[in-house]
Amino acid sequence: MTLLALLPPLSTAARREEFAVALQFSLFAIVVPALVALGAPWRLLGLAGPAAGASPRAVDRIADRRSRHRELPWSLAFIGCDLAAAIVWHAPGVVAAVARQGWMEVAEAACLLVFGVGLWLELVASPPLTPRSGHLRRAVLAAVAMWSFWILAYVVGLSDHGFYRNFHHLAGGLSEAADQQIASAVLWLVAAAAFVPVIFLNAYRWLQTEDDPDAELLALARADRRRGSPPMAAGGGGPATT
Repeated sequence: MTLLALLPPLSTAARREEFAVALQFSLFAIVVPALVALGAPWRLLGLAGPAAGASPRAVDRIADRRSRHRELPWSLAFIGCDLAAAIVWHAPGVVAAVARQGWMEVAEAACLLVFGVGLWLELVASPPLTPRSGHLRRAVLAAVAMWSFWILAYVVGLSDHGFYRNFHHLAGGLSEAADQQIASAVLWLVAAAAFVPVIFLNAYRWLQTEDDPDAELLALARADRRRGSPPMAAGGGGPATT
């Protein structure tokens, strides 16, 4: 899908029409990162061990560190970095530069993919990587991300004199106002289609059970380490006495 966004006809249209820029940006910033995270290609790429108990690889070590650092600031940092990158690449000056320099599309795709995957790993499971947050926090974080992209869409759609000045609309074709409104609608709809299922699914699971088993197990493990006591046996019995 990244190649489809980088190759004609979409890449060519993105130099002439605002709606094509919005579609290309939506693919780079939202759709492709979401598909990568949900597809969990880490073992296929050799970045994670083939099975539990195998020699840990890069993604396995990252997953272990994530399980030990589940604090909210970590999630906010990754989401903040992704949204900052999205704002930069969607800014008028940068969009104009990308239209002039075709190679910048590759840099845009790579940057938004890296930061976008970081965002989606905070929202969905991508074995062996798991989200740091419980269901309620994931629903809230997904809503924050969605509203951020919606704000970008509103800024484009509500601009009076054209948000991007590097597009020249010819008579008989798509007008500037129509192009601008379609671009806003494209970004709005893609963000909604991507984030709304995450919000409702996590909210539904939170309503089913407010307890997060992973968080409880992690808390128990930390308590055991602080006490310096070995984990209890699987049968739940204490040490044998004679």
